[in-house]
Amino acid sequence: MNNTESGGRTELLGISNAIVDVLAHIDETFLEKIGAVRGSMTLIDEARAREIYAMMGPATEMSGGSVANSVAGFAILGGNAAYIGKVRDDQLGEIFNHDMRSLGIDIRLPRATDGAATARSHILIEDDGQRTMQTYLGACTELKLDDVTEATVGTPGIVLIEGYVYDIAEGPALASHAMQMVRANGGQVALSLSDSFCVDRHRSAFVDAVRNGVDIVIADEDEVNALFETQDFSATLDVVDTMDNLFVMTRGAKGSVIVHGEEKLVYPADTVDDVVDTTGAGDAYCAGFLFGLSRRYSLEDCARMGTRCATQVIQRVGARIDASVLDDLG
Repeated sequence: MNNTESGGRTELLGISNAIVDVLAHIDETFLEKIGAVRGSMTLIDEARAREIYAMMGPATEMSGGSVANSVAGFAILGGNAAYIGKVRDDQLGEIFNHDMRSLGIDIRLPRATDGAATARSHILIEDDGQRTMQTYLGACTELKLDDVTEATVGTPGIVLIEGYVYDIAEGPALASHAMQMVRANGGQVALSLSDSFCVDRHRSAFVDAVRNGVDIVIADEDEVNALFETQDFSATLDVVDTMDNLFVMTRGAKGSVIVHGEEKLVYPADTVDDVVDTTGAGDAYCAGFLFGLSRRYSLEDCARMGTRCATQVIQRVGARIDASVLDDLG
């Protein structure tokens, strides 16, 4: 039995690409030095990742990746959380696991003793808040079907699966296996669509999952439009209205729309005078919403929690909420 489950059922289990965010403040000369286009996200190999890391100045290193951020936020809010993702037995793998465990999250996999190095995203931040990312995927793409077992999955109330998992060779199989185990044990399955390009790559698999195993779909407007190949959000809502899933859809400054059967809720975004960084807003919203859902709050209160978490994140650098958000939730 896992540690979190020995004291009660795990409320949220995340399965995703485990990535260490390496955040550093830089100027444009650094981007010129490494040949990076300002504001871009570029995939790099391990040798290039080590080279850039050696050139960087002081940096903040913390666990990252979309679903990992949501699981971290859920734990910060007081939820009982666990995580499945692949890291290596190297410095950054230790940082990822230590960071998550420090929040009380049960890490279900040991660090790998062979294979690629731990994934990392070098997030290069300029004075105006612009971010340029150089990302090495490494070990996170080596997650296997054998990593998803009765022992590692357990009996969570909700499993949150990252869309990017489907980019992994055995990703579709392990996602399907996790869904079956969780539903068989009375839990719910949530799928985060990750980004619209990911949806384009795996649309058929995602649609099949949504129709045959996923209880909760978490997406932004572009992602859910891509899922149903609609031209606008109004047309997407027409499709969603025919389905039984709980759809949690964020729309940036337009707020969020929640649809579950005949229940439909439009929740406004908070007014923010100084938006520092919108990266991670969706992850934070997901954390707050699922926390409320795990506590059987109304959909309106779930949306309120998600919105407050997202509002806090966009006013700072980094995708991590902190416990002070609870002060605004009452």
